Amino acid sequence: MATAQPGVADLARAAAQAAENLLAPPAPVPLGDVVPAPVSVVADPAADFTLPSDAAIRVSAEAGARDVAEHLAELLRPATGYPLPVTEATPGGPAFTLTLAGVDGLPAADTSPVGLPRPRVPLDGAAPLDRDGRAGAGTPSALGDEGYRLEISATGVRLTADTATGLFHGVQTLRQLLPVAVESPSPVDERWVLPGGVIVDRPRFPYRGAMLDVSRHFFGVDDVLRVIDHLARYKLNHLHLHLTDDQGWRIAVDSWPRLATVGGATQVGAGPGGHYTKADFRRIVRHAARRHVTVVPEIDLPGHTNAALVAYPELAPGKVAPPPYTGTEVGFSHVDPADDRTYDFVADVLGEVAALTPGPWLHIGGDEAFKVKGAAYTSFVERTQRIVAATGRAVVGWHQIAPAAHLDGRVLQWWGTNGDDPETAEAVRRGARLILSPANHAYLDMKYGPDTPIGHDWAGLIDVRRAYEWDPGTHLTGVPADAVLGVEAPLWTESVTSLPEVEFMLFPRLPAIAELGWSPRRIHDWAGFRARMAGHGPRWSTAGIAFHRSPEVPWPAERADVDRLDREPTHPFPSQLGPDATEVPAPTAATADG
Repeated sequence: MATAQPGVADLARAAAQAAENLLAPPAPVPLGDVVPAPVSVVADPAADFTLPSDAAIRVSAEAGARDVAEHLAELLRPATGYPLPVTEATPGGPAFTLTLAGVDGLPAADTSPVGLPRPRVPLDGAAPLDRDGRAGAGTPSALGDEGYRLEISATGVRLTADTATGLFHGVQTLRQLLPVAVESPSPVDERWVLPGGVIVDRPRFPYRGAMLDVSRHFFGVDDVLRVIDHLARYKLNHLHLHLTDDQGWRIAVDSWPRLATVGGATQVGAGPGGHYTKADFRRIVRHAARRHVTVVPEIDLPGHTNAALVAYPELAPGKVAPPPYTGTEVGFSHVDPADDRTYDFVADVLGEVAALTPGPWLHIGGDEAFKVKGAAYTSFVERTQRIVAATGRAVVGWHQIAPAAHLDGRVLQWWGTNGDDPETAEAVRRGARLILSPANHAYLDMKYGPDTPIGHDWAGLIDVRRAYEWDPGTHLTGVPADAVLGVEAPLWTESVTSLPEVEFMLFPRLPAIAELGWSPRRIHDWAGFRARMAGHGPRWSTAGIAFHRSPEVPWPAERADVDRLDREPTHPFPSQLGPDATEVPAPTAATADG
């Protein structure tokens, strides 16, 4: 593959840029200060790139690559004020270049197209890279479905991946390497400089996610879209939506319309509740897809069903409607497992939800059905698993479904607090795979400390270090690492009532879980993580994201001109959040993550 030779004007521009870089201060963000930590980082301090006002984003012709390029432009235009046109890749001028080619599609040379040496550090657990940064002979690209290669020199930036998803993850890394002010919703006078060097990266686990419970308290579409943006920022790729529970049913089902209109009319504390129309849910799915996030919808069965029973008493064991429930107890409700009409309901609901959701998963809950015991419970789960399979989806359930017969593709989501679970280990031996969500490490509704004003403590207090210091690959006794599909951080919302409270509970623990899912185990290091995490506080403040100022993280002093939001917040925290909450203005279209 031939490469175009630079012209005289390009050489002159490069020489002028190099001379400017020699006199300029170093890039404010070191190349390795990325969360999650990349697999391989080779810094070149002499190769910093300063983004000029006439820079362009050049992209290969594939539609997926162009969409990522447009996303990059959307991220950078507000703060820089630069036009940053997106054009097809052609040589000449300073640019970001995004290429869907993979390392195997790059020229076979000792240097990259922007003049940087190729790192020879292999990706963790992957085929080793040869001297040209390629996978070994006869092997697929070491980047995989989500990996990327980022090369930054004084003359430009090149981002390469095998897939649009890999390019998207690389864009999130680029974003973190720019100055904090890039998060501003309006133009800032800033030297937009990126640190020179090469990053080669890909994830450890294919499933990295978070769960938002919209049943206990309802959150509107715009709030969910903003949570999706938060996940994408840290390379999380699944959003599990807990759509149904005792307190509210949140998804419209045409064949059972009262589920949403009656069952969705309540929430914890007797608030008005709410639900998503099918158009609302499609909007969520579309937004997630553009952020390379897969939506995993959960219809909780056979327990946690009081809202459904209020709407349709025929589903209840006694065929009598219970009163609406707005408390927080669990385990008292269930559909009738002995009535065939129940399975008509299950098939109709799961069929309609599957039709709205292009991802491969349907989550059926299955936990805390205390009144459906023994064979009645396992029979219900097995029949429901077959219904899921008939929709063309794979079944996910909380680990309580482990005793049921295995079905190909079945995934258990483990939320226990004791790593010795023989029943789950036996389900794995029968073929199940696991998503790890240990409640005493990954449940983000747990309090940070005893004085945290919202949240619970039944699984313990979860500070940032506790969220970070565990290994999904070895956490469960008798479960090999290759049976672990990934990690997920659930946020239950019995005590969480608003978007700022959601953000307060997510940050800074969500990035800790993201690093466990993405980065190779050999580079997990608490001291390094907390140091890298510290630089994200000013970014969140600038972007209008609420967060907990954990005393474990050495947050930098805020700069009044960039990091501090001096105007009165229009969407403040409720007063009970106390002094460790950062108050922020309401998110707008301009301040949302892209």
